[in-house]
Amino acid sequence: MRLSNATLGQVRPPVRTPAYDRAKTTVGVVHFGPGAFHRAHQAWYFDRMLAHDPGLAVCAVSLRTPDVRDALSPQDGLYALVEKEADPTVQVIGAIREVLVAPEDPDAVFARLAEARYVTATVTEKGYCLTTAGALDLDHPDIRRDLANPDRPVTAIGWICEALRRRKAVSRQSFTTISCDNLSDNGAKLGRAVAAFARARGEPALAAWIEANAAFPCSMVDSITPATDDALRAQADAALGLVDAWPVQRERFVQWVVEDRLGADRPLFERAGVTVARDVAPFERAKLRLLNGAHSTLAYVGLALGHETVSAAMADPRLSSFVERMMRQDVSPTLDAPELDIPVYVDAVLARFRNPAIVHKLSQIAWDGSQKLRFRLLETAAEALAAGRPADRLAVGVAAWIAFVIRQARAGAPLTDPLAGTLVDLARQCDGALADVDRFLALESVFPPALAAEPSCRTAVARAYARLTAEPHAILSL
Repeated sequence: MRLSNATLGQVRPPVRTPAYDRAKTTVGVVHFGPGAFHRAHQAWYFDRMLAHDPGLAVCAVSLRTPDVRDALSPQDGLYALVEKEADPTVQVIGAIREVLVAPEDPDAVFARLAEARYVTATVTEKGYCLTTAGALDLDHPDIRRDLANPDRPVTAIGWICEALRRRKAVSRQSFTTISCDNLSDNGAKLGRAVAAFARARGEPALAAWIEANAAFPCSMVDSITPATDDALRAQADAALGLVDAWPVQRERFVQWVVEDRLGADRPLFERAGVTVARDVAPFERAKLRLLNGAHSTLAYVGLALGHETVSAAMADPRLSSFVERMMRQDVSPTLDAPELDIPVYVDAVLARFRNPAIVHKLSQIAWDGSQKLRFRLLETAAEALAAGRPADRLAVGVAAWIAFVIRQARAGAPLTDPLAGTLVDLARQCDGALADVDRFLALESVFPPALAAEPSCRTAVARAYARLTAEPHAILSL
């Protein structure tokens, strides 16, 4: 039998089911992009809120494909969330009341937006149609299409702008829009993009109204959410005693930090476990440098040592000890986060890395290194050097990335990176000498020139590269 409202009472214990009467809930949230992350993250939070406020059920809107709708509609929006830990737990999430496919029924989407208290989005960074400078790209083909057809938009920007125009026209208060994508300063960028879209429509009064009345709080989200596979489906079905077409999974750790622009709903969000902060940026920086920076170092060094997953790399005591020293002694001093307990956060990150139930491949983390290094390691190294602190451990991840690129090129293995062609050509010029480091440091698209020209930076990377190519384990004594 299929999971649904009719069979919810048959779910086997100890699986948890919604702690509220779903029949009494009403839609108050419209979410764009109901992929696995939303269903494992924001929908989980709203599920907790519904026990205290029945007006925050979710209308999930797919901007393109019907896959989620086709899987969840026969289940009345219900699905299982499996927390992948040594002691896994399963619960049924009931927050999603309906799934709409925007191109098929735009009027229904606008009807929900007319009544929404919140609009949330997980549409990926590309879904905001921004330039590299963070402004709305008015030449983007989807934006141009939406400007020509504002009643039938295809982008989240177009949907939000037209919905706000309609609310303004009937003198209705704006909804609050929360971006949940990994985009720094995401709320501010989204708000500016929506206002810019209104101006591009030739409606400066609407743009001014949006800037004065619409709230776009910044937010940060975090939880490792592996893709659904057949093993997860079997696990969920066995736990439920019912068939679930599309369960989701994540680690137990989950974090949502939202800028304090929630008004009277702040206690509701906090009760559900959301961190409401005056400034989200310090949380973003901590995640980027401690979690993502350590992830990249683990990936490139771990691959050099023959490891395949994060948990396997952390099971190497020398490597895990090295990464912990880097996080506590080199990264933490660069962070100023008065609302975040940094040592406790480091403890949590290390515990997450050690979770054997999450299969997180180092080869996947190694993707797109040319785009990630600056924010994950290089900026941290630059600040450490400017403060007179050594950057030797931080340089290890950078040197290991250089060695990784060269190793992939020599093996003829694929390199997943926007600069793959340039990097492979450069790697083919390398011969294992220290000149390899200089060739890579000259890449201004990766290394800021001021940092690359800093003698202490070059020395640290060159020393780490020499040790890695001679005896990889020796580098872990730093």
